[in-house]
Amino acid sequence: MNGPDLWEYERALHREGYALVCGADEAGRGPLAGPVCAAAVILPEGVDLPGLNDSKKLTEKKREALFPLIQERAVAYGIAFASVEEIEKMNILAAALLAMDRAIGQLSPAPELALIDGNTVKGISLPARSVVGGDGKVAAIAAASVLAKVTRDRLMLTLAEQYPQYGFDRHKGYGTKEHYAALEKYGPSPVHRPSFLKKFYAKR
Repeated sequence: MNGPDLWEYERALHREGYALVCGADEAGRGPLAGPVCAAAVILPEGVDLPGLNDSKKLTEKKREALFPLIQERAVAYGIAFASVEEIEKMNILAAALLAMDRAIGQLSPAPELALIDGNTVKGISLPARSVVGGDGKVAAIAAASVLAKVTRDRLMLTLAEQYPQYGFDRHKGYGTKEHYAALEKYGPSPVHRPSFLKKFYAKR
């Protein structure tokens, strides 16, 4: 076995008596535009998902290959969003947790415990534990990170068609040089997050 054992954490929970455990993660906390996407996944113990890891450590090609495999082999999975309006109303962390809670809510059968990537479980409706760096430690969280990332990237491609001037297809809404240059030229779109642009406009 090379790399981290992504099953260790869940095996310990099974020994504690938990049968159904899900992992949840989000994608898109950092970008200046677009919603935040979250996924929740229950995996059969020891399921073979070749090369599974934290989505940030995988190439786009690898994530795209894992995406249908995870959906096919999971006991259950859910994918949900929190909108730009919700991000603005709450804050990005609360919105990310809201999206994760929505994704967990789609799972059938419902898990007995949710493992949340990060350091808080505030706003999660089910019994939950936070796992810092969970997308590199827990198979179900790693799987959720892949589903969330691929889904959000695909959505940004759709938004790129609606708002071609910003280059969303290339930077997925993150604050790249190209993106800031487009904001300088065109101003924000309806899918930009105003609170994320405050510093940018203050500088100007």
